[in-house]
Amino acid sequence: MELSWLNWLYTAVATVITWIHAGYSTFIPPDSGLNWALTIITLTVLMRILIFPLFLKQMRSSKKMQELAPKVQELRKRYKNDKQRMNQEVMALYQGAGANPLGGCLPILAQFPIFISMFTVLQAMATSPVPKFGMTQELMDSARAAHIFGAPVPATFFTSSADIIKLGADPIVAKVVIAIFVAVSSLTTFLTVRQSVTRSMAQMPDNPMAQQQKILMYISPLFAIFSLNFPLGLILYWVTTNVWTLGQQHWFYSRHPMPVMDAKGNMVTPSPKPGLISKVRKTAPEPESPPEPPGPKVIRQQQHRTRQPRSKRTGGKKP
Repeated sequence: MELSWLNWLYTAVATVITWIHAGYSTFIPPDSGLNWALTIITLTVLMRILIFPLFLKQMRSSKKMQELAPKVQELRKRYKNDKQRMNQEVMALYQGAGANPLGGCLPILAQFPIFISMFTVLQAMATSPVPKFGMTQELMDSARAAHIFGAPVPATFFTSSADIIKLGADPIVAKVVIAIFVAVSSLTTFLTVRQSVTRSMAQMPDNPMAQQQKILMYISPLFAIFSLNFPLGLILYWVTTNVWTLGQQHWFYSRHPMPVMDAKGNMVTPSPKPGLISKVRKTAPEPESPPEPPGPKVIRQQQHRTRQPRSKRTGGKKP
């Protein structure tokens, strides 16, 4: 899959891998699987942070579509007998408001060049007899010697047993580990697509791309068939980015809940779910205010009246 016009990107990815690996090598053995696993995970996180502005654009587009939901409902009622016209009017409404129904694909499209670069660089580490893309022979030997749970980082499920033995691993153990990683990759891919498609279909019931999104959701587990030919390091990259996407989407959806209709047919936006900090603040007991210091005690002085004789009180004479 090596494309010559992307050599600059391959070199950039290989350079970042070299820097990250060198940083972890200061306190972790450079040939260990832990070092290379952390290197790949760190590269994935840096890449996702880099494309975070695209995710923000996706969120804004999704919020606009929520605001346009009442108008979409009106168009559905108006053109319920003309589905083609209804789809045209809905798409025109989205375009006029700057909402993109396919905005959720932007982060995936941005990842694709990085995915190809990771595949090419790891493939070169496994098979190239000479260093490529600015990597040193020492770095390539380190990657070939690294094992993650007994599987070499550059090995694929279809790597021959002889080549796996040359990489210092047991072929059976290596293939089992790679198969488990492939299964996890397939599962996280399905969950990521399902989370996004379910939200999109609830948000836009008449989206003309709904059927294609359903098909994409159900064929996403077939990714496992293709990833069997991917190096273990690339599968680890894909699992990491899927887990990141799941958490990122859950964070966004929990703070931007879907609007619902009340009994009168009005659109009501539910309040977002409280975050972790808010929950901690609610559950934390409020500090009791210190008791006020007692003021000076007021002593009432009662006037002791001298009891007069009964004769004086009644005005009579004492006998």
